[in-house]
Amino acid sequence: MFFPMFQAMANTYTQLYIHIVFAVAERQHLLQKTNHEEIQKFITGIVQNHDHKMLAVGCATDHMYLFVGLNPAQSISDLVRDVKANTSRFINEKRWFYGKFSWQSGYGAFSYSRSHIDNVSKYVLNQEEHHRKKTFKEEYLEMLEKFGVEFNREYLFEFFE
Repeated sequence: MFFPMFQAMANTYTQLYIHIVFAVAERQHLLQKTNHEEIQKFITGIVQNHDHKMLAVGCATDHMYLFVGLNPAQSISDLVRDVKANTSRFINEKRWFYGKFSWQSGYGAFSYSRSHIDNVSKYVLNQEEHHRKKTFKEEYLEMLEKFGVEFNREYLFEFFE
């Protein structure tokens, strides 16, 4: 499977594959399975409207996984900000539940090489299966450790397991 590299300006070529993780505020289970497809399509539209390539999107009841071919014209933090702001507004306008929807602050972003596209895409798309074996907290801590990311437990997502 080949994904074209992005050309940001003359003589600049990139191949950036980023796995992004973020969670619902207070890790509430507000993203009901009946709404996952609609949320995923909405997020895919946001990503594509910013000229990124959505490789895979996975929705759990309390967090999201995106795997994106990143266009370097937009930073990862700006993309995540736009996805979170627009999906919060979208979900609140849908009134799928009582109260106001929001995401926790922060996110995780991990880079992969082209050779990992299939495996990471399958991982993102099979979250329900993964969470039968490991909690989100276990998975997230494992990712941070695997990638050698230094972190302060005080500033991680709120985990209510």
